[in-house]
Amino acid sequence: MTVQITTLPNGLRVATDTMQDAESMVIGAWVGVGTRHEPWNANGIAHLTEHMMFKGTKRRSAYALSKTIEKNGGAMNAYTTREETAYYARVLPEDADRAADIIADMLLRSVFDAKELDRERQVIIQEIGRDRDTPEDHIYDLMHETAFPRQKLGRSILGTEDVIERLPREKVVDYVNKYYHAGNIVIVGTGKIAHDELVALARRYFNRLPSGAPAKIEPAKIKGGQKRLTKETEQLHLMMAFAAPSLHAKTAPAAGLLGTLLGGSSSSRLFQKVREKRGLVYNISTYHAPFQDTGLFCLYAGTDPQRVKELIPVVCKELKDVTTRVTTSELNRAKAQARADLLMGQESVMRRAEILGHQVLTYNKAIPMQDTLGDIMKVTEAETQAIAAKILSRAPILTALGPIDGIESYAAIKDRLH
Repeated sequence: MTVQITTLPNGLRVATDTMQDAESMVIGAWVGVGTRHEPWNANGIAHLTEHMMFKGTKRRSAYALSKTIEKNGGAMNAYTTREETAYYARVLPEDADRAADIIADMLLRSVFDAKELDRERQVIIQEIGRDRDTPEDHIYDLMHETAFPRQKLGRSILGTEDVIERLPREKVVDYVNKYYHAGNIVIVGTGKIAHDELVALARRYFNRLPSGAPAKIEPAKIKGGQKRLTKETEQLHLMMAFAAPSLHAKTAPAAGLLGTLLGGSSSSRLFQKVREKRGLVYNISTYHAPFQDTGLFCLYAGTDPQRVKELIPVVCKELKDVTTRVTTSELNRAKAQARADLLMGQESVMRRAEILGHQVLTYNKAIPMQDTLGDIMKVTEAETQAIAAKILSRAPILTALGPIDGIESYAAIKDRLH
């Protein structure tokens, strides 16, 4: 991995992962701010700000921003998470200057026009409605809300209609002024771009970014509990979650492998025992979702409401079994899947940009892929069982969406797990 990082005098970090054999590049700005940094009365402002960055600057209209990148075959996009926001363009090497100019223009000179803001509010309100109509998305938000009650980490990335409807322009401007500064941003380049080239572009286009310190977060506290919501759907959607290791925990690799082993593929335990042998679900999966200071171990299942009474005991039994029995063959299979995922991701300039931006924001450094692989490969069966036991010793978070009448009580489910 040919990664280099330079910090400019204003505190802006410039990170590159050069791929000499690539035919394209990604240039982007990763910002250390997301839903959990929002003011209490402005849920959704991180995502709204991301949208508004594309709606015109002092130099370019919204159309001109897109056209400048797309007229030579490039593409531009962005995303918001609970802890990060990213803006990026994928272009050919000869368009590196243009991509850096456009992204800097968006971050430094967006005008946040009042009419555009009104229109974008309506777009996001439709997006909120779409997610509410998508049970897999809706239940994920319900799970976060239940795991982190009255906490910023528990709030929806999209926000709520009533808040989005009345967020004033001044609030968006204040939010950008507070968080969009050099100390909280990493300029990332991956693919066919030299480090010195991106440093020069960053000096030219981002030199007006003011200095500042990385954004701070309020510590999160996970609580067990449940939320059940009746909805007219064909399937019953069910999630269980438990407190799990954070991004910085030494046990995070074991938690990730546990997610793969239990429900990360069609050869995993739960997929085989619950779907293939019993036909109780169409979808079932498990995964580790780590954050800066905490994490969640999540299980999702979609089932016929008539089968839920049979489903829950089987799932709970498999969860309990993994605390005392992990075979060498299944752990090796999970490691092979994790290794392949990492190595295959190295072929993608976009995936490498996401990894590099996230790592520099999270750890203030890039982690060599071989170190990540080493941490995964040295996890033992005993360590996997131990992290499973620790995770499952916590009070479960249960969320259900759909025809929920057949689900047994929270206390009964908790007893099955313990």
